[in-house]
Amino acid sequence: MERIFSGGPFEKKVGYARAVVAGGFVHVAGTVGEGESAPLQCRAALEKIRAALAEAGATLADVVRVTYYLPDRADFPACWPELRAAFGDAPPAATMIECGLIEAKYRIEIEVTALAPRK
Repeated sequence: MERIFSGGPFEKKVGYARAVVAGGFVHVAGTVGEGESAPLQCRAALEKIRAALAEAGATLADVVRVTYYLPDRADFPACWPELRAAFGDAPPAATMIECGLIEAKYRIEIEVTALAPRK
């Protein structure tokens, strides 16, 4: 098992790893991003996820499952262009959940599971 840390403030505060490689998968924790809007935060979160996956030897094309968490589901359609651009022709299975996030400033949190590269 391998644990990947990004150095984000919540990892140490809450006590979790950005990603864990185990059982043939890369499990990336719920990830938020900075920005004034849901689409900007979505793009920033995807960049953090890309970095965690890259450290594990994977890419967004390896993602098999994604969960989107939003405090206001009305923000979700504005994120769709970012998500289509990120996942392209290899879209994962997906779920969107409306819920509260760790801080009110966050408009979207993204969690993914990807296939780990074979070693």
